[in-house]
Amino acid sequence: MTEGSDLDLGLARLIPPDTLGLDAAVALLEWAVTGDRCILVVGDYDADGATASALAVRGLRALGAGQVDYLVPNREKHGYGLTPEIVGLAHQQTPDLLVTVDNGIGSLEGVAEARRRGIPVLVTDHHLPGAELPDAAAIVNPNLPGNAFPSKALAGVGVMFYVLVGLRQKLRDRGGWFGVHRPEPNLANFLDLVAVGTVADVVPLDRNNRILVEQGLRRMREGRLQPGLSALWRVAQRDPAQGVAADIAFGLGPRLNAAGRLTDMSLGIDCLLTDDPVAALVKAQILERLNQERREIEQGMREQADAMLLRRPASLDSNTLGLCLFDPGWHQGVVGILAGRLKDRHHRPTVVFAEADGGWLRGSARSVANVPMRDLLEGLSLQTPGLIERFGGHAMAAGLTLRREHFEAFREAFESAVHAALGGVLPSAELLSDGPLSPAELTLDTAQTVRLAGPWGQAFPEPLFDNECRVLGQRIIKDRHLKLSVAVGEGPPIEAMAFNFEETGEWPPGGADHLHLAYKLDVNHYQGSRRLQLLVEQFAPLGTKGQ
Repeated sequence: MTEGSDLDLGLARLIPPDTLGLDAAVALLEWAVTGDRCILVVGDYDADGATASALAVRGLRALGAGQVDYLVPNREKHGYGLTPEIVGLAHQQTPDLLVTVDNGIGSLEGVAEARRRGIPVLVTDHHLPGAELPDAAAIVNPNLPGNAFPSKALAGVGVMFYVLVGLRQKLRDRGGWFGVHRPEPNLANFLDLVAVGTVADVVPLDRNNRILVEQGLRRMREGRLQPGLSALWRVAQRDPAQGVAADIAFGLGPRLNAAGRLTDMSLGIDCLLTDDPVAALVKAQILERLNQERREIEQGMREQADAMLLRRPASLDSNTLGLCLFDPGWHQGVVGILAGRLKDRHHRPTVVFAEADGGWLRGSARSVANVPMRDLLEGLSLQTPGLIERFGGHAMAAGLTLRREHFEAFREAFESAVHAALGGVLPSAELLSDGPLSPAELTLDTAQTVRLAGPWGQAFPEPLFDNECRVLGQRIIKDRHLKLSVAVGEGPPIEAMAFNFEETGEWPPGGADHLHLAYKLDVNHYQGSRRLQLLVEQFAPLGTKGQ
């Protein structure tokens, strides 16, 4: 139940950093910053990793670091995290300190290699730790055993924000560091990056994360945002002055992620780091083109997956509760999206693999409630040593690597483990509604109120309503979206959109001209005007003409 204080999303309500375990980390960073030592940030190739990398570089520079740069792995060449290979590349830049963001908690070999080379490592991460921790100089992770920080849902960029807050306090206490020649920075100026990374990583929006996201959104609405983010809003054809979390989730996040999926996330990080608006726009336009390419690749992979499941209908019967698919032509950077689509459509935990070099498969897993994916993979790894080379992630999403010849054995073990975790019962696809709205409530004002009452997201869902309505008109736009004109009772016509309609079936369903719609309220901004729009989540036919 939401308390009244939960609605206060002011910065003063943020959980203080005291219990996050920052002492060793900020001492390391103080040593590096005040000694003008070389700091190298090692990031991740998703939007959380990109924003965390940009935040670390910008924040450390603002706090006085004179030598700070970043390095990010290439998904296809290097794989995930601080691997020994990445440490070798980092060593070429002769860093005095490596700082991981959004990775590192599972990088036992990489941290060991850094120590062998005499480079201390500060791990900042939010992923669930394994049984053994890396032998790093310091680790900051709210999910460490015994860590007392109340919010376990921080994204990688949120963890880095707290580290910077702790370092600023340490430098403030030092005395003489901040003054006329080095002003103390306002770290809240970087909350636009924190908001984008937090929403894009789909972490639960507990109150602490909602504060971080809302404060970042407020600054973006006021025009206070990094040039790279401003450019991303522009290529996404969205207005930051009206921005909400959904704009990040469906507009900015996919375009930023496209760099890490198809090429190199350095492009995305550089976009976030440049202070030149023209250069930022050029980079954002490249990200836009990559995102279009990603959509085309994804569409082809979805069609192949559908055909694969049709050829193997036993995969979708009540005895097979987990999906595990592989095709040698699938793209490593898109398997995570495909796994999520299949999980949503078939309501089963899903793992999708693509081929990597050297006979390896890299997979991305997505899960449902009551099946914590990372724990499930850990169980499989313990039961069958050597089956999985490496893995890591969250309860709802994880990544893994295995030998190609182990795929069938893994598929069988995965299906068996999911069956046991679900007690042999296929999860039901529930859609929980807040009930119907009257014609008098279906207004632009209501939609605007709901829109700005967020931020809405994972574990803090936007209100969903349902109504019976008459269909006044319909058409398919851009070959994939269904645009409806509907009326509730004697109310006026209302525009309704069912995006990616090809997944929902043929139109009209059973010839119906009356539908039961489950929908969210939205405000459609078009050519300077605003109007109410319903975003259709699901529909069912109620009747046909003449009945």
